[in-house]
Amino acid sequence: IKMSEIKTGGPVANEKNAEEKDWAAAKAAFENLKSNKPRPPKPQYAVTIAVSSRTLFNMVEEKKIFQEQGVEKYVTHQQEHESEPLKPGAAFPFVKALMNVNARLRELYPDGEELFDIVLMTNNHAQVGVRLINSINHYDLTIERFCMTGGKSPIGYLKAYMTNLYLSADSEKVTEAIGEGIAAATMFMPNTETELSSTQLRVAFDGDAVLFSDESEIIVKEHGLDTFFEHEKKFENKPLAQGPLKCFLEALGKLQRKFYAKNERLNCPIRTYLVTARSAASSGARVLKTLRSWGLEIDEALFLAGAPKGPLLQKIKPHIFFDDQMFHIEGAKELGTISAHVPYGIGQKYHKGKLIQQKKE
Repeated sequence: IKMSEIKTGGPVANEKNAEEKDWAAAKAAFENLKSNKPRPPKPQYAVTIAVSSRTLFNMVEEKKIFQEQGVEKYVTHQQEHESEPLKPGAAFPFVKALMNVNARLRELYPDGEELFDIVLMTNNHAQVGVRLINSINHYDLTIERFCMTGGKSPIGYLKAYMTNLYLSADSEKVTEAIGEGIAAATMFMPNTETELSSTQLRVAFDGDAVLFSDESEIIVKEHGLDTFFEHEKKFENKPLAQGPLKCFLEALGKLQRKFYAKNERLNCPIRTYLVTARSAASSGARVLKTLRSWGLEIDEALFLAGAPKGPLLQKIKPHIFFDDQMFHIEGAKELGTISAHVPYGIGQKYHKGKLIQQKKE
């Protein structure tokens, strides 16, 4: 062995150094590539929204083929129709609104990385990818990150993608994601189409078991409204525990403040709504004080005191409305609101206020 090789760490170390240099050179070359399409932001700065292919696009016909004829026929069908764009699904207007916010952020912060990053998270097979890519390009959607898991559940990848919100048509996957501490909801197409804002992203949240824990919901269900009102009055100054979508409201607030910093509060392209069945005078203060304690703002708070949510949502016209109770989701859907069910908390054991009888094995 030559002394010079011992001093430098030998041939193996030299090889490793050369590899690192090659990697750095390749990375630099990629970073310097010029493109008219905006590059996705780095995950550590982005607000990452993972959407399934069945929420982004309407794939009812394709799902039927999969269920009735099996995976091979399904893949063949997708390949044979890969030049035909899929029709928009429930999450499509939401994704378009996210892109509009990104365009506004890029105007104010040309080199900013704090943007929405949309990831297509699907258990489709890679062979179906061409039709999905063609559909995304047809509608000029900015979705550069794909995760196609070939029949396996994509939930394990959500944390790796640093996901802030996961939207799927599969309630089991959504429940699994919430169990992993990821904000998630099952999306539903409305019964009628509504014209939504093309300049402002509107997001509506229920309170208990969505933004907040189901602590208060449990008291209502188990002890009735009077006990609930007494409890909320007693603990008015004690913040509610966080619910599964608190972190998503937090992420929206972070981007809203980017507009406020440029004196764009009145022209902010993100607007948030709290639409709760709570009564304002009897139980509203705790909710507002909880949000304040978290350092979060909500643009509009609607306390309905048990009145139906559908007619109010018809006026708001949100791109997405989150609720933990299917009863409210169904009412919103009927009146044209794109709704997303959050399968969390005691509300899952009830329907229209009545305990669902569990089937005995």
